[in-house]
Amino acid sequence: MDFLRPAGWEEALAAKAEHPTAVPLAGGTDVMVEINFDHRRPEYLMDLGRIDELTEWEVREDSVRLGASVPYTKIMENLSAELPGLALASHTVASPQIRNRGGVGGNLGTASPAGDAHPALLAAGAEVEVESVRGTRRIPIDAFYTGVKRNALAPDELIRAVHIEKADGPQQFSKVGTRNAMVIAVCAFGLALHPATRTVRTGIGSAAPTPVRAAAAEDFLNAALEEGGFWDNGKIITPSAVKRFADLCSAACNPIDDVRGTASYRRHAVGVMARRTLTWTWEAYRGARRATEGAA
Repeated sequence: MDFLRPAGWEEALAAKAEHPTAVPLAGGTDVMVEINFDHRRPEYLMDLGRIDELTEWEVREDSVRLGASVPYTKIMENLSAELPGLALASHTVASPQIRNRGGVGGNLGTASPAGDAHPALLAAGAEVEVESVRGTRRIPIDAFYTGVKRNALAPDELIRAVHIEKADGPQQFSKVGTRNAMVIAVCAFGLALHPATRTVRTGIGSAAPTPVRAAAAEDFLNAALEEGGFWDNGKIITPSAVKRFADLCSAACNPIDDVRGTASYRRHAVGVMARRTLTWTWEAYRGARRATEGAA
């Protein structure tokens, strides 16, 4: 195994073009585990640790540009207002040591359906900035996951950053595991309300071959909220609508039985998380509306 250690981004792109099979190494929290257990033996490892720009973020007027290697701890400490769903997901990642090393770029590169960042990124409608010596492109998160641990990256491309719109409404993240910490998700669920566009987006993890959205559930809830005037009147969503939303989220799953949980349990748990996160986010939305009206 050869070890590549580029000093800058351009050098990294050149190395990736010359060695397309090179496996990027940033936090190393996934790759090194696979290597240590001899589950993976890449021909080349490319250490991106000397590229400082990958650990930087920029808060823009309407969005955040998040470097691929920004540690989860930094997201929790600095971006909880702008990216609340991702910050909540970051809290559930493994241990403090791993949260200090791992970043969203690693989750995306590995593309495991159990990655904690994926549901929040789907719910927020993120875009992945990737680059090669041929140029730069931005991949919508909905098109990024292409199969089990597969993504839309070309062999010569590297993930540079993730672009995420600032939250314009409440966001939530929920995860089920076999214990309370240091655990791979049995299943996970992310939900984001977008009052500016009067839409709801979801993200489901570890309950299908890839991270997925519950598109039918979103369509149902978007229509129910609009028809009932809920965005304007701020009323409690009817229990029947909440249940239907949860059932459709369960139906969006395509899970398997494994050592962490059965397929039927995963479907059930996703429905429970969908119901709870919708209740939490809608209550937060109603509270914000009341506060705005009281201040007016």
